[in-house]
Amino acid sequence: MRKDARKRIEEIGLVPVVIMDDVADAVPVANALKAGGLNVMEIALRTEAGLDSIEEVAKKVPEVLIGAGTVLSLDKAIGAMERGARYIVSPGFDEIIVSWCLEHNIAVFPGCVTPTEITVAIGMGLDIVKFFPANMYGGKEAIQELSGPFPNVRFIPTGGIDLSNLKDYLVPQVIAVGGGWLCPRKDILEKNFESITAVCAKSLEIVKAG
Repeated sequence: MRKDARKRIEEIGLVPVVIMDDVADAVPVANALKAGGLNVMEIALRTEAGLDSIEEVAKKVPEVLIGAGTVLSLDKAIGAMERGARYIVSPGFDEIIVSWCLEHNIAVFPGCVTPTEITVAIGMGLDIVKFFPANMYGGKEAIQELSGPFPNVRFIPTGGIDLSNLKDYLVPQVIAVGGGWLCPRKDILEKNFESITAVCAKSLEIVKAG
């Protein structure tokens, strides 16, 4: 399962970070993303609707690779996987969460932005990490510098990225680019699903063009 999630994310090259306020919107959002060419989504566990939304998508739109983001505890990681999540993302490095995921063959992408954090991740067997917030920690330039001492590590930059600078992050060290611009919370609340589809399609065009 771990390799499958990694492969799917790399093939797509984009990871929408989704914040759900109403479980009823989970399936329409998943379908909007899929219509825009993205059959992957990361539902952030920042609201009460997070876990239930993961379960809804997992059951009703199984072709979408559903992951849990903003996972800050082992309990949340376990709860997300029980609801149908296929991968785990955390904003920082939590050894307990990473260990549990690796033990259960679950793809996990912890946030690592310093050489020390990346060294610890490598020591635990990881070669893909989240780089968050990308805009605050040096963006593409920082990722390229880090690839010097860590040539086998790939990154998923997230934070401060949108259509205006997406192309900047399409470098060999990046396996995929994540962010909320692909699925704005405002559009979800206003049920503007067509807009979500449009921005996903445009972003995918940029990624494919390289």
